[in-house]
Amino acid sequence: MAFSTRIEVRGYELDSLGHVNHAVYHLYAEVARTKAFGAAGCDWDVLTERRTAPVLLTTTVNFRRELRMGDEVDVSCTAKFGDGKTFTLEQLITKVDGTLSAEVYCVLGLMDLDARKLHADPRAVLESAGFDVTKMND
Repeated sequence: MAFSTRIEVRGYELDSLGHVNHAVYHLYAEVARTKAFGAAGCDWDVLTERRTAPVLLTTTVNFRRELRMGDEVDVSCTAKFGDGKTFTLEQLITKVDGTLSAEVYCVLGLMDLDARKLHADPRAVLESAGFDVTKMND
């Protein structure tokens, strides 16, 4: 089971149609990503000291059902690593009744902030900072 965190929709996140503004889905995904990396043991201070930071390269959101004020959602986060400089996160935004509200797909990399280039093996760099993908994806 993927990492998940619960978020309640707040009134100021709504658009003129009375449902959650499209940009807010990105914020919900960001909250879950940050919490998921923490839950997986990633030590942000270690990355900062090494002048390394995650960078979001692409995000795609597929909207399925609207969210309205007072709705509660669970936002999941599952990481998938391959052999290259990037990795993906798959996230689902699901109402507590099980209704899928949105799917969020992200491609990320880890940037060397001095060289301004992506690290060749982001998983290894994250693991050296305490990250354990099994804690995020279990």
